[in-house]
Amino acid sequence: MDPSSPQKQSPSSDKKKFVGVRRRPWGKYAAEIRDSTRNGTRVWLGTFDTPEEAALVYDQAAFTMRGSSVQLNFPLNVVEESLVKLNYKYVQGISPAKALKEYHRKARKSSPVKRSKSVNRVEEADKVVFEDLGTELLDELLSESSISE
Repeated sequence: MDPSSPQKQSPSSDKKKFVGVRRRPWGKYAAEIRDSTRNGTRVWLGTFDTPEEAALVYDQAAFTMRGSSVQLNFPLNVVEESLVKLNYKYVQGISPAKALKEYHRKARKSSPVKRSKSVNRVEEADKVVFEDLGTELLDELLSESSISE
């Protein structure tokens, strides 16, 4: 197996399943972890375009919280290298998961938007303009529709 490729959680499934990653109904992937420094509270680490991105963020949080003995999605050296690239430094008194979550949140805000959001542009000719014709006309139309039933 390639040392930089992720390890499957369940070898019998066709799709890769990563620890700490859930697929959202709209197709994105959420990374979450239980934080033992906060009484097992579930910490949402972020939403990502690919399951691999989410799995790496989970691995970063798991490794910083629990050390090298924790089950990771990627090999330990890949996770350590990614933390070095982030210039991650442990801060006493702050949950490692919460610190990583903040880092990734800030990084996504500061980076140019890679995702193309489909924006429906409405042409002037396609617009429908409604005009208020008064309550009398509305009452008349409603009374006619109730008579015809």
